[in-house]
Amino acid sequence: MYGLRDGVGRDGMLLPKSLEGVTAMNPCVVDTRGCFECCIKCLGGIPYASLIATILLYAGVALFCGCGHEALSGTVNILQTYFEMTRSAGDVIDAFTLIDIFKYVIYGVAAAFFVYGILLMVEGFFTTGAIKDLYGDFKITTCGRCVSAWFIMLTYIFMLAWLGVTAFTSLPVYMYFNLWTICRNATVVDGANLCLDLRQYGIVTIGEEKKVCTSSESFIKMCDSNELNMTFHLFIVALAGAGAAVIAMVHYLMVLSANWAYVKDACRMQKYEDIKSKEEQELHDIHSTRSKERLNAYT
Repeated sequence: MYGLRDGVGRDGMLLPKSLEGVTAMNPCVVDTRGCFECCIKCLGGIPYASLIATILLYAGVALFCGCGHEALSGTVNILQTYFEMTRSAGDVIDAFTLIDIFKYVIYGVAAAFFVYGILLMVEGFFTTGAIKDLYGDFKITTCGRCVSAWFIMLTYIFMLAWLGVTAFTSLPVYMYFNLWTICRNATVVDGANLCLDLRQYGIVTIGEEKKVCTSSESFIKMCDSNELNMTFHLFIVALAGAGAAVIAMVHYLMVLSANWAYVKDACRMQKYEDIKSKEEQELHDIHSTRSKERLNAYT
């Protein structure tokens, strides 16, 4: 993506390409300064903006996937225990089948964004402004510019996807908030007759009547159990994790856009230096030719 050219060492010594790579990875090989200065030089090449975005992305994905998975498992237990729902026989898609599908999606999201975070971090190392001081002169290829543009497009798509995930995650939070409110009102108001019908949320079909009322024993046990509160709070944390992932994607977009601008400026500077070097070489050849002609004329 970004190819290094032969450069000059710190003491003015010309370094071949192979040795320059070693020096780039470990500045202490040629540098005669102390370890503290070398460490400061190495730390200067870290893309801190990409690092912060990566940490935020991993934290958000971990919260969303971990808490979301446990919240879905708690939802299955609540539906089976208190709403007396059972899995449908055959290939019928019911609420339990959808929950299993969501769990597999969570596994895929965790693995995919773990890899994507590493790729964005590597891209940040190659396009950070401090990398030029650390690695010396480097040449940005066309492939590197295409990769940067590709990452910008992918990150924008993933940001929109996480916005949709955040909106979708708010639905179970809303449903559990209604259930928690019914439990609280039934406890505070004596004689309140409130019911929660799963048909209102599309969890079951219209022909099935799966509801619990405040007068039933199942409702009282459900409200008194810790499972309801735990599942509700797990969904809230999962929603917060999805929101953190959105913020991380926005942060990545800002970082990638800044890196893209840096790459474009570096390409323009590279073309300018190539043209300047070519002109200087031509002038040098002209002066050499004239000097030879004068020398031949004198002799």
